[in-house]
Amino acid sequence: MIRVHGLEKNFRKSRVLNGLDLEIEEGERVALVGANGAGKTTLIRCLLGEYVARGTVLVGGASPRERRAETLHWVGFVPQLPPPLRMPVGELLHFAASLCESEPARMESVAADLGLAIDPIRRQAFAKLSGGQKQKLLIAVALGRDSRLLIMDEPAANLDPDARRAFFQLLAESDQRTTMLISSHRLDEVASLVNRVIELDGGRVVLDDRVAETDSLTSLLRCRIRLVHPEKSVADTLTSWGFRSTGDMLSFEGMVVGPDRLRFFGTLARYSGLVATLTLEEVSQDGNC
Repeated sequence: MIRVHGLEKNFRKSRVLNGLDLEIEEGERVALVGANGAGKTTLIRCLLGEYVARGTVLVGGASPRERRAETLHWVGFVPQLPPPLRMPVGELLHFAASLCESEPARMESVAADLGLAIDPIRRQAFAKLSGGQKQKLLIAVALGRDSRLLIMDEPAANLDPDARRAFFQLLAESDQRTTMLISSHRLDEVASLVNRVIELDGGRVVLDDRVAETDSLTSLLRCRIRLVHPEKSVADTLTSWGFRSTGDMLSFEGMVVGPDRLRFFGTLARYSGLVATLTLEEVSQDGNC
């Protein structure tokens, strides 16, 4: 699916990609990780045909630079930073669907699954949407089409817990032949989504490893937490994750989607001294243990 050999890219006197070699097969779900400046975004831009660079870049057997329209026809892309589009949402969906021979209704359906109703914002400019609305719409455009390759840059960063759960469900339901490349600077946020981790440093691959798929993309974990004493900051954090208090502001209960387990623990670690007890149990999709 992706073949990169000897890829070099300079910006003025700074070399961002330094003889990078990389192969990704059809159906692989890959986390592309590394510190800021490691070359992740530059590599993605090369895969999308946006940059001229030395070396070989093939996506689906074709050069994305020389045959960009043909290649992007079957590539879904979710950028980290939304573009400053002033086009109304309705027009944007029709335009995006026309480029990939899809239907706006498919994209609207994905948006609805993520909790974004299109009708109330149909005439609103994309640039005027909230960060979460923009992210949901960009995901809807990428997933509401037939993609052989999905390239996603911090795709769930601005999503609320319910939308994240729906997003993971949509990824799980995608065609198993669809290749996924998920860029992130934090491995803990994407490890449970992928079956391979590639780390960049200094414009080269410094780690290429397989990951055990221990958490289903759609697994649900029921979490119960009891605090040592009431604390508003903890209550606010748990509420933002969709937890509810039993009434005394000491006990909380909620659901955590499986791939979010490590991210949830990282958030909770800030308040470890205030947590008296914590239990996690996996439940079925109907809510039963």
